[in-house]
Amino acid sequence: MKYVDGYVLVVPKRKVKEYQKLASEAGRFWKKHGALDYVECIGDDLNPDVGGEKILTFPKLAKLKKGETVWLSFVTYKSKKHRDSVNKKVAKEYEKKYKDNPNQKMPFDVKRMAFGGFKVAVKKSNL
Repeated sequence: MKYVDGYVLVVPKRKVKEYQKLASEAGRFWKKHGALDYVECIGDDLNPDVGGEKILTFPKLAKLKKGETVWLSFVTYKSKKHRDSVNKKVAKEYEKKYKDNPNQKMPFDVKRMAFGGFKVAVKKSNL
């Protein structure tokens, strides 16, 4: 069964293009080192009508402020072992690329990012 790293993060709307550029580069790194899939999704319908049900929405979860949007991102791997191997290679590439600028500012607040690894339990798509 496949393995997925999932991310939820907040990006200021004024920095969306900057984040997209960073995400595009990151996607190339992950795919180059063996990730099966790399997907970045910008929030669109973040307060869906669920028939009056009380649910936790992404804006509430991320404590979204005016002028910000939520991103949902995921990277797919063959297994957790494969994920660990790919991420190690990606980290080395980032370290090499940014060694002259280790304090490069990210276009989002890293402290408000959620991240975790997930075992795929049910799969009904071609992703």
